Amino acid sequence: MKSRHLFAKLTAIAAVSAALLLASGPASAHCDGLDGPVAKAAHQALDAGNVNQVLIWVQKNDEADIKHAFEHALSVRKLGPAARELADRYFLETLVRVHRAGEGAPYTGLKPAGRDLGPAIPAADRAIETGAAEPVVKLLTDAVKHGIHEQFQGVSATKSFAKDDVTAGRKNVAAYVDYVHYVERLYDAAGKPAHGHSPEPAAAVHAH
Repeated sequence: MKSRHLFAKLTAIAAVSAALLLASGPASAHCDGLDGPVAKAAHQALDAGNVNQVLIWVQKNDEADIKHAFEHALSVRKLGPAARELADRYFLETLVRVHRAGEGAPYTGLKPAGRDLGPAIPAADRAIETGAAEPVVKLLTDAVKHGIHEQFQGVSATKSFAKDDVTAGRKNVAAYVDYVHYVERLYDAAGKPAHGHSPEPAAAVHAH
């Protein structure tokens, strides 16, 4: 019973760690999609004429630039359908670029709607929409459990080798390093914000 409780706690920690890793990696960049949350907020703000609906997506010191771009877009929109389309595109590109810069991420252009984001980001968004976190927790828990078992098996399968077999020994060391670093990254991620702006702890590096 005690071991089951411990495993449940470890699984929960692993799931949180995986979520943080996913949030901090390149795959998180769905905010630059034409069907992403920033684009949706931009269209809603322009239609409502309310810039406050998009200011939440940028840093405070970027508010003036966004307000200027917003007012310019509203003015151009009045010139006709073609002008409206161009104005919307201009404002959306400006908003996404500034939002990305605030995250410390490069702007590489707007991405097409409907692109494959993998399972994690859609699951995270659905959890917010439905108010139920269980599906995303299960997705992450299963992924982390699979990853740990796979790394662990890699070490276990190579740990028996003749002491003079350097090639086999190196194979075991490589598997061991991958395994330890994988576990270490999960553990470290649990104590860091998603964008990793906190200072590195003194004992953060387990150098192999």
